[in-house]
Amino acid sequence: MESLETRRLLLRRFRTTDAAAYAAYRSDEMTAMYQSWVVPYPLDRAQADVDAHAAMDGPIDDAWFGLAITDAVTETVVGDVVMQLSWKCRSAEVGYTLDPAHRGHGYATEALTKVIEYLFDDRGVTRIHAALHPENVASMRVLERCGFVYEGTARQAYWVGDACTDDASYGLLRADWDAWRTRPRTRPTNIELVEVTHENLNDVSRLATHHSQRRFVSPMSRSFANLAHPEPDPAGGPTVPWYRAISADGLVVGFVMVAEPSPTSPHPYLWRLLIDRLHQQRGIGGVILSMLVERYREQGCSTIEVSWADGQGSPRPFYERHGFTSTGRLIDGEVEGVRSM
Repeated sequence: MESLETRRLLLRRFRTTDAAAYAAYRSDEMTAMYQSWVVPYPLDRAQADVDAHAAMDGPIDDAWFGLAITDAVTETVVGDVVMQLSWKCRSAEVGYTLDPAHRGHGYATEALTKVIEYLFDDRGVTRIHAALHPENVASMRVLERCGFVYEGTARQAYWVGDACTDDASYGLLRADWDAWRTRPRTRPTNIELVEVTHENLNDVSRLATHHSQRRFVSPMSRSFANLAHPEPDPAGGPTVPWYRAISADGLVVGFVMVAEPSPTSPHPYLWRLLIDRLHQQRGIGGVILSMLVERYREQGCSTIEVSWADGQGSPRPFYERHGFTSTGRLIDGEVEGVRSM
């Protein structure tokens, strides 16, 4: 195995001359924060790592094998991707590290996607998995952009020196990979709000965001609990939920719930908007917001309200793109947003 190529990257065998770059990006404090080493990363250790990878012909059972991630034109080293086969080369674990100077361009996702293709198509593995610190949201989102599924978090399971942390696990089966690669990517022809019935209840209950988004969007179990036991509105009055499944070209792809206007809270409040992980980035959420605005405009409402939590991956930019502005107030720790009709 000499190299793997993508549109922008060359994933090639390490060379002994790569050690200085390897040591430099692994010595970055932010890079090492959620990794298995402490900084600074010594040059002699980097040289030993690079030489060990360079000496291998490719991935073998029970040994880590790494490739340098480089710019396809300049061959500048921008990071590395590693893989370890196990169970007689039938399963694989992957990891990746990117130079902080080259983050924000999607290189990690592009490189990992190519490695996934290699492991499934060329090596015939049945499963690929990755482990990470539960607070490493950036790495979590790379895995999710490649179709990995969150499988759980082992408590106090990983040690770095004298520090012990939880350890989150993501997995990818061939069926997961096929579903991810063939998921719809374009805007649906027909988007509808449909009642939740016995016939579609199972489809609705299976809706799920990426795990990293659960900080911002409650899972369906929470929505069902809210429907069974609605919370009082901020003024202490009763909350009347209005909810629908979101259908796109005949498939249930999301769920929306609104607290209806009431004498104590005259403005509708967008309580929940969930688009399934396989149907995000298709323009569905924006269409649903337009439908809600039209619905409540016809009822004579002047504004619609929402709230969001801030942080990496927050839905704030989505709501701001669709006309919501922050009022500066916090509701249960979340920022209140409002949009005029």
